[in-house]
Amino acid sequence: MTQREEMLALIRTAYAARGDGDVEGLVTAFHPEGAFTLMGDKSALELTGSMQGHATLRGAFGQLIADFGFEGREILAELVDGDRVAVHSRVVVRYHPTGKAVSTEILDLFRFQDGKIAELIEFADTAQIKAMIA
Repeated sequence: MTQREEMLALIRTAYAARGDGDVEGLVTAFHPEGAFTLMGDKSALELTGSMQGHATLRGAFGQLIADFGFEGREILAELVDGDRVAVHSRVVVRYHPTGKAVSTEILDLFRFQDGKIAELIEFADTAQIKAMIA
């Protein structure tokens, strides 16, 4: 398996863990010092921002998974360049407290180190998320 195939396989495994609500499976895809950033204006949506390290990621992903389900992810495009991967996908996001669901598109930018996700920067429609939880 090439490095490209290994990175894409790990991303798919992480996406499956996210879709299944498997916090531990998601965290183990990350490097021990791995970072996750949900891009957006923190003053507009508290969920945005960065977190780093397995313990912090475990808590953050646990809360995100408890609040938001990801259903039926469809990968629209994958671009690989060295240790970086960009994935454009469409997913149904369900806000568990109300059951409200919306279809949205997400762009994930990954950087890999030692065969694990060292950094994930996620671009999502934060205005849509804010409307869901309002």
